[in-house]
Amino acid sequence: MSQILIVDNEKSMRDFLSIVLKKEGYDCRTAEDGEEALSQVEKDGADLVITDIKMPKMDGLTLLKEIKTVSPETATVMMTAFASTGTAVEAMKEGAYDYLTKPFQIDEVKLIIKNVLERKTLKQENRQLRRELKTKSHFTQIIGNSKKMQKVLALVEKVADNKSNILITGESGTGKEMIARAIHYNSDRKDHPFVTVNCSALPETLLESELFGHMKGSFTGAIGNKAGLFETADKGSILLDEIGDTSLAIQVKLLRVLQERELRRVGGTKDIKVDIRIIAATNRNLEDLIAEGKFREDLYYRLDVIPIHLPPLRERPEDIPLLADYFLQKYNETLGKQIEGIAPDMIRLLSRHEWKGNVRELENVLERAVALTSNRVLDIDDFSGSFMKVTQNVPIPTDIPEDGLDLEALIGKIEKDLLIKALQETHWVKKEAAKRLHLNFRSFRYRLAKYGINRHRENGNAEDSQRSSD
Repeated sequence: MSQILIVDNEKSMRDFLSIVLKKEGYDCRTAEDGEEALSQVEKDGADLVITDIKMPKMDGLTLLKEIKTVSPETATVMMTAFASTGTAVEAMKEGAYDYLTKPFQIDEVKLIIKNVLERKTLKQENRQLRRELKTKSHFTQIIGNSKKMQKVLALVEKVADNKSNILITGESGTGKEMIARAIHYNSDRKDHPFVTVNCSALPETLLESELFGHMKGSFTGAIGNKAGLFETADKGSILLDEIGDTSLAIQVKLLRVLQERELRRVGGTKDIKVDIRIIAATNRNLEDLIAEGKFREDLYYRLDVIPIHLPPLRERPEDIPLLADYFLQKYNETLGKQIEGIAPDMIRLLSRHEWKGNVRELENVLERAVALTSNRVLDIDDFSGSFMKVTQNVPIPTDIPEDGLDLEALIGKIEKDLLIKALQETHWVKKEAAKRLHLNFRSFRYRLAKYGINRHRENGNAEDSQRSSD
């Protein structure tokens, strides 16, 4: 049960919020000033502190700073009857998750608390998952808590030390090379080379030379003897990526290496023994290629001793929040940023996206957002228009299915997408967006809060300066 501490010098406000939030299932405590609240946090901790800004002894901003020192994991939401953009921005810069302007609607409070605690839980789950992967399997670059990915990771761990050939299948961008690396670096070959070759990136003659090596004078430009990648990978592992794109001539030579564990350089006369673990990967259906006469059936069965299939990202949406947070932290570090998180409504939009490019596409989207934003928290306006256009398509059923449909959820999705569209078309000027939807500004703001849509932006929209007058 989440623990919430309510801090306000007005007893009526403390009692009111405490009663409402206890009914929602939260464990609530109260404090009448900042000093008492800080003492409680130091002694008993808290998942969330909701504090007034104007208080005697210790004001809310000072309390916020002290909490960040003594209990960094505690989230904070500010309350104030003295609404101003300056105060709000200062609180957000100091690490507050959000703020409430008195008087406020209780539904707005409930939604903000839900979003804050969801975001906090996401960070904790991601850290825990990283620790588990590191201690259990050392697969620190593979993020996935879904049943499908856990099944893949369990299989990878099981077969890492097996000497049999492995065929990894899956759409482009699902992480096939990452899985191959995990297999190698968790095997008894980890201290020897891991070599990768993209079979689709090289023409046939060059691919043959790269894989098998060549002798001096064997073709124009062969000015010396050269060992191939199979020799380079001796005692280690080699990944034959996009194996489905190889020619039949190359496939014949690959088959010999798989069967005999020996090869002959281009232009050579001597057979060379190699001790290698062969891992192949493809985004194509090899059985279809066999039927079309484009892939050798005997090679397929040699490769497909241990098949590993990576599911596309759209089949494991529960992994998207973890992956998004992982890439956020990765590019925070590489780009020198200090972005604290991703807004809950944005996480939901990311989870709804189809991700035709899979994990690679998600990583590219996050890298671009981190690179271009000046905000503390990534929100809808930090992501590209083309991505959002795909995300916001909500199908409207023309018939009611036999098992019925969730009308409230459907209407909610349509309403939320129209709110976002109006904001984008008016460049996030909320008063203009409200007019576009024929809503008064107070009703529009309530709906934004209801769906957790970018309530506070640090780039200072014109309408925010008028907040205190509404």
